[in-house]
Amino acid sequence: MQTKIAAYITCYRDELSANICVQSIESQSVDVSLIYVIDNSDYPLPLRCHDIEMVICHCPDNIGISKGITKALEWLIEQKYDFIWTFDQDSVPSPDCLELLLSAHHYLTSKQNIDVGILAPTAYDKRSQSVIGGVNFINDKFIHCKHNINDDYIYECDAPITSGSLIDLKSAKSTEFPFIDLFIDGVDFDYGLKFKKQGFKNFIVTKAKLEHNYANPINVKLLNFNWVFHSYSALRYYYSCRNTTYLVIHYAKGFYKFTASLHRIKTMFMKMIAIAFFEKEKKIEKIYACLLGTYHGFIKKLGKTWQ
Repeated sequence: MQTKIAAYITCYRDELSANICVQSIESQSVDVSLIYVIDNSDYPLPLRCHDIEMVICHCPDNIGISKGITKALEWLIEQKYDFIWTFDQDSVPSPDCLELLLSAHHYLTSKQNIDVGILAPTAYDKRSQSVIGGVNFINDKFIHCKHNINDDYIYECDAPITSGSLIDLKSAKSTEFPFIDLFIDGVDFDYGLKFKKQGFKNFIVTKAKLEHNYANPINVKLLNFNWVFHSYSALRYYYSCRNTTYLVIHYAKGFYKFTASLHRIKTMFMKMIAIAFFEKEKKIEKIYACLLGTYHGFIKKLGKTWQ
């Protein structure tokens, strides 16, 4: 029986990037049966797909990433698909990316008898030459996994980034869907931990590659060290601070809820200092976004709340 795989893309006001993402999915060495698109743009983007069926849901009110993926999961499970391969519009998988993810899935489930939730490629930003790895939640904070350059390496993590993730829908059936009120940012952290809670494991397949634009990198030289500062919009600072604050306190246990709170306050101040020194515009608005987002995370004011 042929495996039914659907790709999913969240689109927002970027016709060029969205179409490049569609073309990269069409160019895979393994066939995708369907591309499911949530288009959060004000007006429908003209998306071009030649060989794959597309389902496009235009949502001009912008339902965000969490609700978009949830809608796709519900529909694809009902349609008896086996996998959903999720993307941000600014991501481009290598032509063999899906093939490598499926091969790893077969190895882990058939040879190692592991119940797999999510498999993801190595995501990298070509502009800054930085790798965006998976994360683990340890006591009171999310910590990025150290990247292993061995192309034959598969490593476990609590949560891969959303873009490029291949989700096993058999596992998703018995796992709580993404938390809609996160809107954007931190959706991957939360969903990965939900799989882990159900006994499934998530992995990064280093040989599979995904080019992904991660913020706007600014190269900084401090004390003879080269450092990359990632610049965001005020909106992204807000949701990042809010959702991460909410999630670490939600998942921390006992005394670690207190240390998680202290860590989030420290992180907020570090972000504000970095913004003051390295951001090139709208510094006050971005500092305010960090303050407000962190506060809303503490009081659990979630949903689509930024302006």
